[in-house]
Amino acid sequence: MKRRKILVVDDSTLLHRMYDFMLGGHDIVHAVDGVDALEKLAADPALEIVFLDINMPRLDGLEVLKMIKADPKTRGLPVIMVSTHGEEHDTKRALALGADGYVRKPFRQDAIAQLIGTLSLAALTRAAE
Repeated sequence: MKRRKILVVDDSTLLHRMYDFMLGGHDIVHAVDGVDALEKLAADPALEIVFLDINMPRLDGLEVLKMIKADPKTRGLPVIMVSTHGEEHDTKRALALGADGYVRKPFRQDAIAQLIGTLSLAALTRAAE
């Protein structure tokens, strides 16, 4: 699998350590909340995938998702929503706002790797069209 530059947005230090372990073959950029995420996205156009927690201080993940998808510079960036909420309406809301996937905490390393692989394949398919 190709090495990716991934933005991980979560207010939990423990989750950031888990991402570092699970995504060890990728370059990880960390953001602690939605405001920090938007600043990192603006500063680094090389980011390829975003793992975005929903419940965070200052600016929640759904608001960040709306802003990412509304900005022409980041609109095509794959965003995976991550949350302890796993109800069908939560998933539908995130997908309706433009999320490319939804993962419920706690998650497994193989599920995350599969998502990254799926997103990479989808990007290659779009590029070939």
